[in-house]
Amino acid sequence: MRHAAFALVALLALAACREDDTASAQPAAPAPENACGAAELQDLVGKTFSPDFLPPGTEKVRVLHPDSVMTMDFRSDRLNIRLDDSETITEIYCG
Repeated sequence: MRHAAFALVALLALAACREDDTASAQPAAPAPENACGAAELQDLVGKTFSPDFLPPGTEKVRVLHPDSVMTMDFRSDRLNIRLDDSETITEIYCG
């Protein structure tokens, strides 16, 4: 009987933590695919990187060298520029 009471209390506690399925919250709209402007810079892939390549007003830029540590958070407005060992741009993408 004691185990049954404990199980019932645990079940009620879990039920209280459950999200309300009837909430009228709308799902978040997906971020624009090119929110950081990477599409306009694709012609730079294969060239040696220079900060002069970046358009004025580009604030959120992450230059990724080989073996560099990076956070895994996704930010659609951040421009990522991946380089190889010779500072050649290998990839430009948002994230």
